[in-house]
Amino acid sequence: MDSSFIGVLIGIILVVLIFLFFSAIRIVQQYERGVIFVLGRLIGAKGPGLFLVPPFISRMVKVDLRIVTLNVPPQEVISRDNVTIKVNAVVYFYVINPEFAITNVINFVQATTQIAQTTLRNVLGQSDLDELLSQRTKINQELQTIIDEHTERWGVKVTAVEIKDVELPVTMQRAMAKQAEAEREKRAKIIHAQGELQASAQLAEAAQVIGSQSSALQLRYLQTLTEIAVEKNSTIIFPLPMDIIQPFLSSLDQKAASRPAPVDGARDVQGNGNAQLPPR
Repeated sequence: MDSSFIGVLIGIILVVLIFLFFSAIRIVQQYERGVIFVLGRLIGAKGPGLFLVPPFISRMVKVDLRIVTLNVPPQEVISRDNVTIKVNAVVYFYVINPEFAITNVINFVQATTQIAQTTLRNVLGQSDLDELLSQRTKINQELQTIIDEHTERWGVKVTAVEIKDVELPVTMQRAMAKQAEAEREKRAKIIHAQGELQASAQLAEAAQVIGSQSSALQLRYLQTLTEIAVEKNSTIIFPLPMDIIQPFLSSLDQKAASRPAPVDGARDVQGNGNAQLPPR
């Protein structure tokens, strides 16, 4: 055999071997896994890094293990109290079993989207509007539990479900605005009544304290007169309470009682006008 032909044949074989070698090389990123099938049979998930698979008879499907943010489109829901609302949500999930995600469901992202939409309508349809608006955390937890039960056999783990927006009818928005306004007015009236009650109690206590001390009443009266005189530059006529002048009258009576008794001549003068003076 010609040596040149043998050299060409060896070169062709080397090229084929190099081509087969590079065809067998697979590279998978750190956040991915490669699910390998050989002749249609599942071999397993490999990665990350570089590895070899049989060329031409094998197939590899890459699965992303990072958290996927799934926006659930707005769903029209009728609540338990017959209110039509539109609700949209967001679902956070990731793949925990790449083999199940490929072999148990055709498209795990689309399947998770559909189950999230149906679960959202079912759960919100069993809740009242007030419960939906006030207990959103509880509803989110219930949605996450139900969706995760369905996606578990697909190798998908749902970490959180959050209701983003609740769109109410215009008539319902007006009714809720009126209700909120009435609630605020009620609270304002209650607070005002409580303030009046506390003020009346304090005034009653202050009146009791001032009434028990006559000097305190006098000081309060004089303070009021001072405030009036400062605010108004005009002549003010006011009655003089007996409580103010009573201490002065009492002090005058006490002084009169404490004076020494007069002599006989002076007593006669005080008794009648016919008293005679002593001779000079």
